[in-house]
Amino acid sequence: MTGDDPSGIPPAGEDSVDDTSDGGERRKGQRSFWKELPLLIGIALVLALLIKTFLVQAFSIPSDSMQNTLQRGDRVLVDKLTPWFGSEPERGEVVVFHDPGGWLEGEPTPDPNALQKFLSFIGLMPSAEEKDLIKRVIAVEGDTVECRKGGPVKVNGKTLDESDYVFPGNSACDDQPFGPFTVPKDRLWVMGDHRQNSRDSRYHMEDTNGGFVPVDKVVGRAVVVAWPVDRWSTLSVPNTFDQPGLNAAASVAVSSAPLAMGALGALPIVLWRRKRLTVGDTAR
Repeated sequence: MTGDDPSGIPPAGEDSVDDTSDGGERRKGQRSFWKELPLLIGIALVLALLIKTFLVQAFSIPSDSMQNTLQRGDRVLVDKLTPWFGSEPERGEVVVFHDPGGWLEGEPTPDPNALQKFLSFIGLMPSAEEKDLIKRVIAVEGDTVECRKGGPVKVNGKTLDESDYVFPGNSACDDQPFGPFTVPKDRLWVMGDHRQNSRDSRYHMEDTNGGFVPVDKVVGRAVVVAWPVDRWSTLSVPNTFDQPGLNAAASVAVSSAPLAMGALGALPIVLWRRKRLTVGDTAR
């Protein structure tokens, strides 16, 4: 139509139609956004819940049992993903675990309001209601662990240098010596870094688990101090747990398992091959 107008100016009627169309699209887009907003919020909440359930969860520290590594009021992020792939807690890791049986008996439980419960449920706030504990793994299945009064903690006969994480001025175990004994299958021996202020495995040797923590009670490994900001840090495994010879007892069991599984896996193939060769010989 503009070709019929030598001025090149579109007729007023067409101009107004185009403007109305553009405005209508913009208004329609705005309405569409507000209609989709509840869906976007729903997806975000579902993702937050999935992350909390399967990937990472925040926990608050309510006591001084892990000083100075962790302070009362710290928020830590716990890795819940790797256990899904068969990873189990290792020596030196800081882990969160459910009460294995009476460890927190008599301890008061916070009473959060409805909003705090909801935010905790989807993982946007640390869990406050659940009775969980946080300690350091000292020994795992198959390890021999002991600590005499006035002496250090020993794992598989190796002395642990705990100066990097035990609370300054604390002894290794003078308040509650233990051992030696061997950690049972699928169990852990855990201790707090503030040894004289931690009701850990040492104080529960008379319970149903003998003071050990079942591996299936572990929620995950604490990997980061996320709050407050000025205390942000990663929770790495101290070097003393990497010393030569410490893994000697466990390495035999670990190395023999793949060998046994490999032998079992190869057996059907060997039998099938022998049968095939026998049939071939008969045919010839």
